[in-house]
Amino acid sequence: MFGKGMMEKLQAMQGRMEEIKNRLETIVVRGEAENGKIIVQINGNRKVKDIQLDPELLTGDKEELEELLAVAVNRAIEQADNVNNSEMQSAAMGMMPGME
Repeated sequence: MFGKGMMEKLQAMQGRMEEIKNRLETIVVRGEAENGKIIVQINGNRKVKDIQLDPELLTGDKEELEELLAVAVNRAIEQADNVNNSEMQSAAMGMMPGME
């Protein structure tokens, strides 16, 4: 069904995607809430790497803390999505010249 050339291209594409996935593991983005009182760091593969909370937030309202944490996580995910999409788009362009 596929010629030898097509199989080689598919294998090269698989290898390139694995390289990108590995590189995305090393790219860390952050999301913040409440002027940096909550910081969430996520890698390019959208895995949470670190959460930092200002100690004064721990003595406050639990619901407010949960809301702020959700804001910071969502901001970090948005940044990770941007990085991930950019890397994948770049890879696709490299694999399929002439696409714009």
